[in-house]
Amino acid sequence: MAYITMNLPKLKANFEFLNNLFNERQIRWSIVSKLLCGNKEYLQELLLFDIKEICDSRISNLKTIKQIRPDVTTIYIKPPPKRFIKAIVQYADISMNTEIETIKLLAVEAQRQNKVHKIIIMIELGELREGVIREELIEFYSNVFQISNIEVVGIGTNLTCLYGVLPNHDKLIQLSLFEQLIEAKFNRKIEYVSGGASVTIPLIFQNLLPNGINHFRVGESLFLGTDVYHDTTLEGMESDVFILSSEIIELIEKPVVPMGDMGTNMEGHALSFDDNLVGTTSYRAIIDIGLLDVDDKQLTPIDKKVSIVGASSDMLVIDLADNPKKYKVGDLLKFKMNYLGTVRVLNSKYIDKRIQR
Repeated sequence: MAYITMNLPKLKANFEFLNNLFNERQIRWSIVSKLLCGNKEYLQELLLFDIKEICDSRISNLKTIKQIRPDVTTIYIKPPPKRFIKAIVQYADISMNTEIETIKLLAVEAQRQNKVHKIIIMIELGELREGVIREELIEFYSNVFQISNIEVVGIGTNLTCLYGVLPNHDKLIQLSLFEQLIEAKFNRKIEYVSGGASVTIPLIFQNLLPNGINHFRVGESLFLGTDVYHDTTLEGMESDVFILSSEIIELIEKPVVPMGDMGTNMEGHALSFDDNLVGTTSYRAIIDIGLLDVDDKQLTPIDKKVSIVGASSDMLVIDLADNPKKYKVGDLLKFKMNYLGTVRVLNSKYIDKRIQR
């Protein structure tokens, strides 16, 4: 069997680290919970923390969150699909928007539900994912301010997620200046200047975060302790909140180099091997997870002396060398995962989800 464990004390420690970091600087922050893939048990534990706001990109997850804690502010963090407008108004207190026609649909639905729906308008700062073009921003805000049942509460941007464009002082100053311009031109208060994410956290320690940036959306650094900017672990944070454990289902000493005519594997890759290894052997373990559950390149064995040498749909092959730790069938091998690895494992219905208290 295979299972993933969420270590609650370590998650709590990461939460307190970030909460103190942001509170000391009077920065609001929202937890991005999409990594948890809507797992109700995990969300219940997370929502016991002193959380004020939570973000997700799946409306079904926001529905679960509202059922657990109706008082928490929920934010839908991608441009809303038209077919989910009703549910977004119902379960998201705030949504992030870039399309005027979508905002009009949100307004109509908000009126039906006797609500005022809040929105943050996203601006394009070079990442070329979601965002209104800078030259069109003033006209965009002007049009939105005329729509009833909509309250514009912020301006935001996304960086790094698509092409890896890093946040810096100049880009975030631009965001802050646009906020000041909009407030001055329209005499409206813009509450959220949402320019922060996990990748932006190192700018705080370098004193490079402009004062105008007052809102962060953080997922990866909370759950994995990642310094996304430098691809390391943030000092003082835990990197092993989640651990994947998988059982050895076969362990046999076998040749290192396969025998026979070589074609392509199930991923379409043609593999080559060092001729000097012909005739050598090692102990090879098969564990009961595969590419249906996770990309093997996103796993790091806890035991540094073992390595992943291959993967198929539902099995991974592990090289144990001469098996110095005397692993046997039925033993568990444990792995840390990067962000995408963790998401895929948590999204797999074949892997058990457990909590370590």
